[in-house]
Amino acid sequence: MSQVRLNSNFPPLRLVLSIPGEASAHYDLGLLYERGEGVPRDDAEAARWYRSAAEEGYALAQYALARMYSAGQGVAQDPVEALAWHRKAAEQGYDRAQYALARAYSFGEGVPQDHAEAAKWYGKAALQGYAHAQNDLGVMYENGQGVAQDHAEAVAWYRKSADQDHPHAQNNLGFMYERGRGVPQDDAEAVKWYRKAAEQGIPGAQLNLGVMYERGQGVAPDYAEASKWFRKAAERGFAIAQNNLGFLYERGLGMPQNHAEAAKWYRMAAEQGDANAQNNLGVLHASGQGVARDHVEARKWFRMAAEQGFAVAQYNLGVMCETGQGAPKDYAIALRWFRAAAEQDNASAQFSLGVLYDKGYGVQQDYAEAILWYRKAADHGDAAAQLNLGVMYFYGRGVPQDYVEAHKWLNLAASRFLASETEKRARAIKNRDIVAKKMTRWRIADAQRLAREWKPT
Repeated sequence: MSQVRLNSNFPPLRLVLSIPGEASAHYDLGLLYERGEGVPRDDAEAARWYRSAAEEGYALAQYALARMYSAGQGVAQDPVEALAWHRKAAEQGYDRAQYALARAYSFGEGVPQDHAEAAKWYGKAALQGYAHAQNDLGVMYENGQGVAQDHAEAVAWYRKSADQDHPHAQNNLGFMYERGRGVPQDDAEAVKWYRKAAEQGIPGAQLNLGVMYERGQGVAPDYAEASKWFRKAAERGFAIAQNNLGFLYERGLGMPQNHAEAAKWYRMAAEQGDANAQNNLGVLHASGQGVARDHVEARKWFRMAAEQGFAVAQYNLGVMCETGQGAPKDYAIALRWFRAAAEQDNASAQFSLGVLYDKGYGVQQDYAEAILWYRKAADHGDAAAQLNLGVMYFYGRGVPQDYVEAHKWLNLAASRFLASETEKRARAIKNRDIVAKKMTRWRIADAQRLAREWKPT
C-alpha cells in the first residue's frame, strides 16, 4: 500500500502544535493520547499536552490536568495540585470544574472542609444548568450545610436536576414528596420519581420503590413487586435491600416462604454490618429456621447488632444472657443489655428490666425501680407489664396500695393478651376478679372508665 509522505521541509506535527497560542490543539492532542486514538495510549504524554494548554489558560485543559492529578493518571497523585487546576478552570466559569471544586470543599480533599465554600461553587455550576451540581446543591439546602436549611429550595434544585433525568435527584425528589418536605406530602408523586431513578439502576431508589410497594404507599400493596425491586438493589450489594428481601422470604410475602433463602440474604447484609440483618440472622440461628440451631452463633450476631445500638438486638441478647443460651446464665449482663434497650424505649426490654428489679435478679431488689420500668412498658401497651403493674398496685409494692389502679391495669392486660396467650389472659382475669371482690361497684366503675380512657403512648 502506498503512503503519502510529507516534504522534508514541512515541520513535523509536534513542532507545529508547539507554536504558542495553539492551546486548543494542545488540549486535543492530550485527549488523543489519553484515549489512545490515532496514537498509542500514553497518560504521561496526555498530561504533558494538557499542561501545555492549561498554562496558556485553556479551561478545558486545566480541568483535564486537574483530573489527571486527582486520579494519579500520568502524573503523581496530588490533591493539592488537582485543586489548584480545578480552581483556575472554575474561575473561568467552567461548570464541571466548579462542581469538582465544590466537592473538594465539601469533602475536604486537598483543602480544609468548608461547606459554605462548597455551596458557593455548587451554586455557580447549578446556575449554568449542570445537573450534578443542582442535585448536590439541593442536598446542601436539605441538610442545611453551608446554607440555611430550606426544604423548598432543596426541592427546587432537585427538580431542575431531575428534569434533566439525573437519577439521584429523582430519588431525592421522591423522598421529599414521601416525607412532605418542601412540598405537600404525596406518595403517588414519590413513587413516580422513585420509579424513574430505580429504572436507571439506582439501588437506593429501587429500595425505596420496593418499600412503597411493600407498604402500599402511593401504589396498591404488592409484595411480589416489592420483592422484585428489593432483589435488584440486593443483587447490587445494597445491604438494606438484602435484609428486606430476606424478611419477605422469612414471612413468605410475595413468594413461597423459605427460611434458608432468608438466612442467605440476611447473612449478606449482616456481613456488611447491617444491624437489622445481624439481629434477624441471630433470630434464625436461635430458632433453627433455615440454618442449624446454634445459640452461640445467635448470640454472636445479636452482640454485633447490639454493639451498634440496635435496641431489638440488645433485648434479644439480654434474653440469651438471662436464660443462659449460648453461654452461662448471667443476670448482671442481661440487666446491662435490657437497660440499653429500655432506654431506647423498647417496651419488651422495659418489662424485662422491671422483672429483674422486681425479683432482685442481678441487682438489689427494688420495687420502686420495678414499678418505673413496668409502667413505661405498660404505657406502651405491653400486656405482661400491665399484668405485673396491676399486681404491684394490689399488694402496694413500690407504690401505695390502690385497688382502682390495680383493677384498671389488670383489665387492660386481660384485653391485650393475644388469643394464643390463653394462660396469661386467664391469669389477668383471675387477678382482676380477686381485686374486684375488695371493691365497691362504684370503684369498679371508676376503674373500668379509666381503662376505657387509657391510650398507649
